[in-house]
Amino acid sequence: MTTTAAGRPTVAPVPFDPEVQAVLDELAKNPQPPLTRETLPREGVDRMFPGTDAVIAGRAIVWEDRIIPGPAGAPDVEITVFRPRGSEGEVLPGFVNIHGGGMIVGHRSWETARVVDIVEEHRVVAVNVEYRLAPEDPFPAGVEDCYAAFVWTHENATSLGIDPARIIVGGGSAGGGLTAAVALMARDRGGPVMAGQLLLCPMIDNTNTTVASRQYDGIGTWQREMNLLAWSCVLGEELAFSTDAPAYAAPSRAADLAGLPPAFIEVGEAEAFRDEDTEYALRIWATGGQAELHVWGGGAHGFDMYMPDAEITRAALSARSSWLRRTWGSAR
Repeated sequence: MTTTAAGRPTVAPVPFDPEVQAVLDELAKNPQPPLTRETLPREGVDRMFPGTDAVIAGRAIVWEDRIIPGPAGAPDVEITVFRPRGSEGEVLPGFVNIHGGGMIVGHRSWETARVVDIVEEHRVVAVNVEYRLAPEDPFPAGVEDCYAAFVWTHENATSLGIDPARIIVGGGSAGGGLTAAVALMARDRGGPVMAGQLLLCPMIDNTNTTVASRQYDGIGTWQREMNLLAWSCVLGEELAFSTDAPAYAAPSRAADLAGLPPAFIEVGEAEAFRDEDTEYALRIWATGGQAELHVWGGGAHGFDMYMPDAEITRAALSARSSWLRRTWGSAR
């Protein structure tokens, strides 16, 4: 993924937070060539980040990789299950994590740190999901894998030590978009019931027509060029940027947002997804639904992962943790 702090947006961008800008300036010193369909990383992506034991680093957490049934007629799905050490026999809240990467890159191991932090802080059992990527496996492959993993977690809650009434699904970027889609699918398909949806800078609008989508053309962490590539890979050229795209691919296309589980929507003020995410919250509120919205001043896309020591990251993580505690608590 190209990450720079220089470019020529067609609309004047909201400035980055100074701490965010400093990191972007450093990243810009070592620019990477833009990704194409032909250069999307596939081999060795699970080794690009530290291994699971290295991330856990002695914390009281145990884990295991598992293979579970995928959607009907599709390949099995790989997951990693994390739990607090010594929690056998307890019934804990559940968290299903869906990784980011535009639905075209990424691996669940890239987000082990985020998942482990949630397991440790909130004492929950977490399921980290692997799903098929586009363009090799375009829509609906990826989202059906994620829905299958959520259904499996709910159906196997007892053996996992999870309270089925307290399962939150969440993810960042593409993972946030897939989470929103899984929430729509669960509503439309009659279950399972989701306690909440954690949508971190979710990728939900395929049209790329908002002001924000043009403000970060060539600057920031996830740029317009990559977003256009991602949607074309996921939906194909005919539907890539069309308002006729399926809602389970691009949740902004959903005509009705009523009856959804409580949402936590977090986005940076200085990123391409700002407007689509804010609009999604407004539309949920219009139905009488719950959506806690946080727009973090000067935050680039995924700032909590790119700038973990920034003050806005500390504030964002605190707000996120508060919502998780309240949502798991209210679902008892």
